[in-house]
Amino acid sequence: MAEIKDPENTVIIELKDGRVVVELLADVAPKHAARMKELARAGAYDNVAFHRVIEGFMAQTGDVAHANMEKDFDIRRAGTGGSDLPDLPAEFSKLPHDRGTIGAARSQNPNSANSQFFINFKDNHFLNGQYTVYGRVIEGMEHVDKIMRGEPPAQPDRMISVKVAADA
Repeated sequence: MAEIKDPENTVIIELKDGRVVVELLADVAPKHAARMKELARAGAYDNVAFHRVIEGFMAQTGDVAHANMEKDFDIRRAGTGGSDLPDLPAEFSKLPHDRGTIGAARSQNPNSANSQFFINFKDNHFLNGQYTVYGRVIEGMEHVDKIMRGEPPAQPDRMISVKVAADA
């Protein structure tokens, strides 16, 4: 079991196969880390589908507007929305998109990240400097590896719950 050094900047994502512990990098991307904690504390990420999962690349989730599998879920709209909060400015850093890192999903506009994020299945260094890295999986990557693949998956997996460790 991974040691949680900073419970205020650690998020626990419950998946069907077990828990995934994410260390948020608030010193590197403070606005993105704060947004994830705000949405987690509001329960906005609970039951949200992984709507785009590409083998050998990444698993994307976090569309709190259209991908809640318990509330008006439509897989065709999943991935097109965000939260009611304003978009975030890019917080690019020198951190590489390595296996297990969390990246902010966005449109073509670098300053359009909102609630969606992806978890890298492998080192995806071609994304470096183009997408904000704001967390890393410190426990449970084996559960991320089991997320149903597809664009969209036929039977999407979901984040059952997302909690800030300080609140859990």
